[in-house]
Amino acid sequence: MKSHAPLGAHRAFATLNRRQFLTNTTLALAGGALLSGCQTPQAVGPRYRVAVADLMILKRQRLGAFPLAKEIGADGVEVDMGGLGQRETFDNQLAKPEVREQFLAAAREANLEICSLAMTGFFAQSFAERPTVPRMIQDCVDTMVAMNVKVGFLPLGIPADLRNKPELRPAVVSRLKLAGEIAEKAGVVIGVETSLSAADEVKLLKEVDSPAIKIYFNFANAVKNGRNVSSELRTLGRNRICQIHATNEDGVWLENDPQVDLPKIKQTLDDMGWRGWLVVERSRDAKDPRNVKKNFGANVAYLKKIFQLQQ
Repeated sequence: MKSHAPLGAHRAFATLNRRQFLTNTTLALAGGALLSGCQTPQAVGPRYRVAVADLMILKRQRLGAFPLAKEIGADGVEVDMGGLGQRETFDNQLAKPEVREQFLAAAREANLEICSLAMTGFFAQSFAERPTVPRMIQDCVDTMVAMNVKVGFLPLGIPADLRNKPELRPAVVSRLKLAGEIAEKAGVVIGVETSLSAADEVKLLKEVDSPAIKIYFNFANAVKNGRNVSSELRTLGRNRICQIHATNEDGVWLENDPQVDLPKIKQTLDDMGWRGWLVVERSRDAKDPRNVKKNFGANVAYLKKIFQLQQ
């Protein structure tokens, strides 16, 4: 909102305008820095931080995710937006101010950060075809702004898989453009996870053409499709990756996984100049998959050993 000086107060009005211009310019530059590489939130502090997804530690949008994440040894939590099903939007209790404050207070008490909000409902629901997707995106972005969270996770799940359903590409691109407009206005970023190769994800981002739409990279997608994780990261480049799900599919812990060479991946990210959050989703021991503390504790500890203790 513009301020108006009283008639005749030309000097005061000019001073105010200069002040507004400098303030707006500073804010615009800060927003541009965020959108250019998703790295402004971690300009200070450790280069790499490790979080867990509340959904995967069986605490989907529950306050108990924070003390559990602290016990596991994580630096932060990726908080879910809630179930979707056939609702018009997410079952998002964080839309209530009193609930948001409870979550923010729980994060402060545990000395953890909320690194991202996750729209995991799109794993099972079609981002390309659900009629109320614009409302869903707006609800997520509004919640991000209210909680000062800079990254939103958007998976293109099976119903909108562009490799198997290329006919949905125009709809996906159109909706990502809209999501980008909403996110850019709010100064946040939407990170998209796809089954595409890194080269094809670069093409998708160019088609969407929004500084607020990035790739949320997942080790498991690369491994499952026979792609080299480090090569895929280099193809995407630093500024196209906003966050990383740094685990493989379930089977063995990261430290025992021959398909994921974490020291090499760290060296690749170092060479790229990337910094940000590494979020643990899976890599659970197939013999004991529901032992949350054991599985997530082991994977968080190994990620920290490689990415934090060897900096």
